[in-house]
Amino acid sequence: MNPKIRNSILNILLVALLGGFLWWGERNLDGYQIQVLNLIAVNAILALSLNLIYGFTGMFSLGHAGFMAIGAYVSALLILSPAQKEMMWILEPVIWPFSVIQAPFLVSVIAGGLVAALIGLLIALPVLRLGGDYLGIATMGFAEIIRVVITNITPITNGSLGLKGIPDYAGLWWNYGWFLFTLYFIVRIVNSNFGNVFKAIRDDEIAAKNMGINTFRYRVISFSIGAFFAGVGGALMGSLITTIDPKMFSFLLTYNVLMIVVTGGLGSLTGSILGSVVITILLEWLRFVENPLTIGSFEIPGIPGMRMVVFSLLLIFIILFRREGIMGMKEWTWDGLFARFGKGGKTE
Repeated sequence: MNPKIRNSILNILLVALLGGFLWWGERNLDGYQIQVLNLIAVNAILALSLNLIYGFTGMFSLGHAGFMAIGAYVSALLILSPAQKEMMWILEPVIWPFSVIQAPFLVSVIAGGLVAALIGLLIALPVLRLGGDYLGIATMGFAEIIRVVITNITPITNGSLGLKGIPDYAGLWWNYGWFLFTLYFIVRIVNSNFGNVFKAIRDDEIAAKNMGINTFRYRVISFSIGAFFAGVGGALMGSLITTIDPKMFSFLLTYNVLMIVVTGGLGSLTGSILGSVVITILLEWLRFVENPLTIGSFEIPGIPGMRMVVFSLLLIFIILFRREGIMGMKEWTWDGLFARFGKGGKTE
């Protein structure tokens, strides 16, 4: 059988298997377990988008939380009903047209991604002339500016009070549907000529310039695509947890996504997915370290924020002993799987 046809059939079967698992999960898992599955999908979207920027194009960006905030607020403003907005904006009334506009969830998510991409483009034009640590500092600064602006434009965002009662449309099917679309889109980009240029810029930008490549243009494209999917992830997260406020979108949120990417492997989409599963489950499982622990007659008080200390130590351990992450730059592919089994069969 033609390998391309075989791989396409196997991909369809894998998606069908995922769909079967989601169908089973909706009927057999409790609310908390479903929430963890939803968080895995949203974190995977965010990790894939940051990996495109950092892992494949070599741009050290720390501004993901800002793009997530834009996507979350734009989407929430579009799906909240006019009656909800009228009751929620108590400091200042919400301004027109946000006071009357309402859109379907799909439209709101796409709008959130597009606005985030547009802001990302405007930020990229001056910032992407920097490189290395300077780029990271600049993008982190812009993310903080976005958060402060959201806090202060009360007639649009409700200021520091945030938005509550956001319709919870982002269930398993929506989140994993967007995850599959994000994965498909980024796989196509990475395996195209665009992807080859991104990797050339990552490996040696000076050599890429000498080959006649407009590196600034391609860096802007990569950054804008990453910002779009960060906005989509923010929109889904807002609908998933049904409440958002500016404090949510601090640097810590970017740090969590960066930790997923580094754990999975920079430049590996498979690693981003595995990292999302591992880190999301560990983040939930390690909540016990923040709760009081009783051992016999001794009681150890809970320490708030302790799980982030554990994760910081985990990140340091990965950087020191497994710098390339779980996958390194490798990808899991059907061709590689069949080649491995084929070699094993020949050896035997």
